Amino acid sequence: MQDRELYRQILGIPAPWFVARVELNLERGEVHVYLDHQEMASWKCAACETGCRLYDRQPERQWRHLDRCQYQTILHAKPPRTECREHGIRVTRLPWAEPSSRFTALFERLAIDWLHAASQKAVAERLGLSWDEIHGIMERAVERGLGRRKAEPVPRLGVDEKAFRKGHKYFTLVNDLTAHRVLYIAEDRRQESLDGFWETLTEEQRAGIEAVAMDMWDPYVNSVRTNLEGGEGKIVFDKFHIAKHLGDAVDKIRRRENRTLKAAGDDRLTGTRYDWLRNPTAMETKDRKEFDELRKSGLKTARAWLLKETAMAFFDYRYERPARKHFRWWHSWAVRSRLAPMIGVARMLKRRFDNIVTYLKHRLTNAASESINAKIQWVKYTARGFRNKKNFQTAILFHCGALDLAPSH
Repeated sequence: MQDRELYRQILGIPAPWFVARVELNLERGEVHVYLDHQEMASWKCAACETGCRLYDRQPERQWRHLDRCQYQTILHAKPPRTECREHGIRVTRLPWAEPSSRFTALFERLAIDWLHAASQKAVAERLGLSWDEIHGIMERAVERGLGRRKAEPVPRLGVDEKAFRKGHKYFTLVNDLTAHRVLYIAEDRRQESLDGFWETLTEEQRAGIEAVAMDMWDPYVNSVRTNLEGGEGKIVFDKFHIAKHLGDAVDKIRRRENRTLKAAGDDRLTGTRYDWLRNPTAMETKDRKEFDELRKSGLKTARAWLLKETAMAFFDYRYERPARKHFRWWHSWAVRSRLAPMIGVARMLKRRFDNIVTYLKHRLTNAASESINAKIQWVKYTARGFRNKKNFQTAILFHCGALDLAPSH
């Protein structure tokens, strides 16, 4: 009697359920707790919670519970089924577990907490589960979280891509830049990949979108223009992607010039690749002095670096008119620089300028998306890769979706 009451209190089993008996299996290191229920005039339908008559009871099922005193605790019960006039025969909701789960809600909550800190394989080993079982817990948690997600305003969005594997296999990600969370994932990076996102929003959510940060990828641009009213003026090309294009142009010029200088016995540019990409104010005093000599040397690389820095000064402007004037002056300088990679970038930025200047209105970058990408990379590295894309999508939403994952019990 005492052990039954003890386990009823520990498990938090409410009436009409009670602990019928407890069995200890020392060889297997398991405690088996058998639950039963009192006679009830009616049971609540799992769909509508209307009082219904008991139809029958399912065969005995079992659920893994939190370990007690180094023993695995396993609950046993025969779930009742109700007969509802509206919903037919349904298994009633159990107070200790979610529907269709083989684990109690408290056990799933423990597994979810551990999964936030370690890989699925590591958590499965620590809890004595298979990989499929622990992944099932993660999948149910994500499904539960997505079901609870409300149609909240999403005024500032970021559209980005994430590689699944080598060989140009990508995901399209849409991030809420205000709440720093992943809202949507689709395979590939075509226009259709992003088109599916707009269908998940309500009309109020679409109307409330103020700006969308992205790189200069035409399929994404076309999707926003097609599906979002006034989308042309809401697209903001990310300044960090622009900086990357400029930095790549500087590096092409550096590599070409370095080959020419080395052939003449001049090693000044050898080993300086990252110096041209860094902020000089962040350098050590000795390194900064050496870099100052290089950028004042009259080398083509130094001219390209100055073009890059001057171009990025555009983003410091507060008003559109002087910013446009700055860009026109910079573009004229760049195309007359006789530096082919920089001329190419200048012409590209001029074609895209209408959605570069929108930065001055929205002051939006995709920096939050890069932060989310770093977390996704940690998930990918910790798991040592994923079997398929669906598993990777589930893991991304689990770790980066800001979802309410816990079981409701």
